[in-house]
Amino acid sequence: MRAALSAIIPAAIIATATPASAQTPAYDTAAPIAFLKDLQTGRVLFAKDADKRIPPASMGKMMSVYVAFKLIKAGEANLDQLVLVRPETWKKWNNQGSTMFLEVNSQVSVENLLHGIVTLSGNDACVVLAEGLGGTEANYVALMNREAKRLGLRNSNFANTNGWPDPNEYVTARDLAMIAEATIRDFPDLYKRFYQKEGFTWGKTLGDGAAITQPNRNPLLGKVPGADGLKTGHTEEAGYGFTGSAEQNGRRLVMVVAGLPSFGARVSSSVDFMNWGFAAWQNVPLGKKGQVLGKVAIEGAEEPTIPAVAGRDLFVTLPRGFAMERKTSVEALPGLKAPLKAGAPVGHLVVTMPGQPAVKVPLVTPVAIEEAGIFRRAWNWVMSFFG
Repeated sequence: MRAALSAIIPAAIIATATPASAQTPAYDTAAPIAFLKDLQTGRVLFAKDADKRIPPASMGKMMSVYVAFKLIKAGEANLDQLVLVRPETWKKWNNQGSTMFLEVNSQVSVENLLHGIVTLSGNDACVVLAEGLGGTEANYVALMNREAKRLGLRNSNFANTNGWPDPNEYVTARDLAMIAEATIRDFPDLYKRFYQKEGFTWGKTLGDGAAITQPNRNPLLGKVPGADGLKTGHTEEAGYGFTGSAEQNGRRLVMVVAGLPSFGARVSSSVDFMNWGFAAWQNVPLGKKGQVLGKVAIEGAEEPTIPAVAGRDLFVTLPRGFAMERKTSVEALPGLKAPLKAGAPVGHLVVTMPGQPAVKVPLVTPVAIEEAGIFRRAWNWVMSFFG
């Protein structure tokens, strides 16, 4: 049953393609590209040119980190593993954009390299990690693109591990949000371990050899409650961008802004955008896991109808202040027939509200539904004529 549920529940909320009304919270942003999604329900709260291909800049490093996390979880790498800083790599990247200040021919652990990527945005750390875990950066990039395809990123291609400008490298705001969501979902412990540090110390100054501490560039940390990730990015071509996430009272949002003209604009736009997502929208509970929310008709079963239940605690994201206007109904999947496995999808709870797109939440059967014998099926057929 668990496997069956996992196959259908992640896409918990499906909004039909109807235009929004005046009741949809209005919002404007200076960001040319913006995207905001509620991960608890799956509802997209805002999208502005979210499918336009853009250079990822350092936001592409999220995919480098995702691949590393996956290798670690699979036991193909470990945090204590030491990686050599090759002279050729050091020469190319020790002074190219953001740096971790790695030393040539030094041995650095995977854990410290990940801190150097996530917190310090080190271009050098990305390439060194890739060479250590993938053999070459090119091999590692192939892993990144393979994972991108598996995750369903439709408009992204990676040409390097650190987001350095390349005409063959591009992403979209929607795809960046998908990387962030996958990281949070697939590696919650590693996400917490690496993505919320306010700063990290590595390397020494050339003069007096003082330790170098660099702050996390995440514009939400310390400004939005519950903020804990993810990654900024900036190049001359891409402008200033940020993919971020925050969780408040069990509700997690993921946001992307890109193409902003300055560091300050990135900070203000990111903070305002995330705060709006939490303030203008609310998640309304629809039912507890296992709660019967209705019945649906089925062919070939012992009974003509079966219960439809929530496969997990269900919520719907609605504009704040309009929750009392919602109405719900149960809609059966067409052509529903026995037998069914426990946890199989059987229909949707349909949530409607004046001026809002209808929202469909998947419902499942709590138990296996066996096929009825021939006499029972004949009886059900006869009784169907009498209502």
